[in-house]
Amino acid sequence: YGGMGLDFSYNIAVAEELGNIHCGGIPMAIGVQASMATPALTRFGSDELKKQFLVPTIAGDVVACLGISEAGAGSDVANIKTTAVRKGDEYVINGGKMWTTSGCQADWMCLLANTSEGPLHQNKSLLCLPMNLPGIHVAKKIDKLGMRSSDTAQIFFEDVRVPSKNLIGEEGKGFTYQMLQFQEERLGGGDTVLTPLETIIQETIDYTRQRKVFDRSVLHNQAVHFRLAELATEVELLRSLLYRTVALYVEGNDVTKFASMAKLKAGRLAREVTDSCLQFWGGMGFTSEVLVSRFYRDLRLLSIGGGTDETMLSIICKYMETLPSK
Repeated sequence: YGGMGLDFSYNIAVAEELGNIHCGGIPMAIGVQASMATPALTRFGSDELKKQFLVPTIAGDVVACLGISEAGAGSDVANIKTTAVRKGDEYVINGGKMWTTSGCQADWMCLLANTSEGPLHQNKSLLCLPMNLPGIHVAKKIDKLGMRSSDTAQIFFEDVRVPSKNLIGEEGKGFTYQMLQFQEERLGGGDTVLTPLETIIQETIDYTRQRKVFDRSVLHNQAVHFRLAELATEVELLRSLLYRTVALYVEGNDVTKFASMAKLKAGRLAREVTDSCLQFWGGMGFTSEVLVSRFYRDLRLLSIGGGTDETMLSIICKYMETLPSK
């Protein structure tokens, strides 16, 4: 379908390289296109759906978005309220999605909706939804703290009719498909911050070396260079955890626990590095003229998007509780 047939480790290599872009919004938009809206379609979609949606998405001819979160269901995916009711050869969709990355410009959406009234983890399905259908209303482009180069939309659906052939895989398996995708999303998101964090630390070293306070460089203070050494060590530890988890994933292992740990650590470290480094830039760090202030805003999203820190902790605890006693 236009891809190179490589394993997931190459996605991670690309994600790390995208970190050289000096903002968070562009790597995130590319990540949505390549690693969030399309994996379920790639794994479980029909040949017809892949030709219609996957091929032009891979080619970059169309923009894709992922419709999961709602105003009342962010990390709690099981409690989404959007419905897709089967009527003949169509699904009729009603509801809405919130915080949809690329939603203002998307040509199609990978939509998660309730297709029955059964158990919450078994009543959901994924659909390929063209965004030019009647009844789809992009309510607004959301104004955000960071990631300002990436559009984020609130979208409503009112009796939107989509052919039943647009169902990805089996009806009722949407929640399971989405949970599989989340593992890759969390690993990719964690990996994307490695290069920015290294860049921020190095720029802070360079700035504090030449910045003089009380007749000596700021970097000359032990509190400063020790702290930067600690942060650099933490970034390398995150890299090791991510690489180990990706290797296990490529081998076919369940990496839910390790992926959640990596996502948690990446989000917290992104906050810790940007906050500490911005402090060492002093008043200049509080301006829009330096990179550290932009990453301070952009990377803050990592502890929220794709599952909050608290959700990651819950998942980790669940896996720890299933371990056999010694």
